[in-house]
Amino acid sequence: MRVVVTGGTGFVGSAVVRDLLAAGHQVLALARSDASAARLSAAGAEPVAGALEDVRSLRHAVAGADAVVHTAFDNSSALRFLRSSRIERRALQAIFETFSGSDRPIVAAGGFAPVIAHGPTLTELDAASTTAGPMGRNVERTIMRLADGGLNASIVRMPLVHGDGDHFTIPRLIDVARRTGRSAYVGDGRNPLPAVHSTDAATVFRRAVERGVPRSRYHAVAEDGVPFALIAEVIGRRLGVPVVGMSPRAARRHFRLYAAYVTHDGPASSAITREQLGWRPTGPALLEDLDRPAYFHP
Repeated sequence: MRVVVTGGTGFVGSAVVRDLLAAGHQVLALARSDASAARLSAAGAEPVAGALEDVRSLRHAVAGADAVVHTAFDNSSALRFLRSSRIERRALQAIFETFSGSDRPIVAAGGFAPVIAHGPTLTELDAASTTAGPMGRNVERTIMRLADGGLNASIVRMPLVHGDGDHFTIPRLIDVARRTGRSAYVGDGRNPLPAVHSTDAATVFRRAVERGVPRSRYHAVAEDGVPFALIAEVIGRRLGVPVVGMSPRAARRHFRLYAAYVTHDGPASSAITREQLGWRPTGPALLEDLDRPAYFHP
């Protein structure tokens, strides 16, 4: 298949590019700079000049594609989040219009924050909220609306992703502990955080593209829930700082933008995804992967 990837030089997107290429697919990826184009070429993908906000270039990039994997999103700051959400919605609408009248699949990366649980564990049967949330983003809602309009669209819900090249959640939690001199958790720290290695997450995207089942919800979850206190303990030991419990209010002040990860309290299952896609994660577990020098001496 000829697959276009958005965010192909990002942490998750680059893993998707490698997985698709290894499976024999032809991969094209949006490149907004010469540096990005060089990285994509080095990986074996074909760079296509464009960006999500440039709808004209996006339409051109996906016009001849058999499928699209969407992983691009600028979440570098809260100030950019609302703007990035609007750009993403317009980009997905443009893909919908370009793919109209065909069964070409688009698989998009989503999250668990907008999902409403109907039991103690989140499953693929639980639907996302119909509201956009305080940060203005609910990509799953957008994807399902486009699927209702005839697009062969599905969503991959992403938990905490770890692995080589990680520059988001785990490194930022490490930075907070290094800067404050404390590795913290909330309450007793038993709140579970679902997790997956980036290479395993990439395989979910590829298999979702290959199956192309409209309106599917997949969980790229290798571990249903890792107690956050155990994550804090590894960080504290590696940095040589005390590991402390905090109240939710103190944790919000301590972690600021990343408090949602620390206070997350809900395991997630991937049983349906494993059955439907034949997916079996093989990458290292979160605590094993975290307990490496690479995370602390990048």
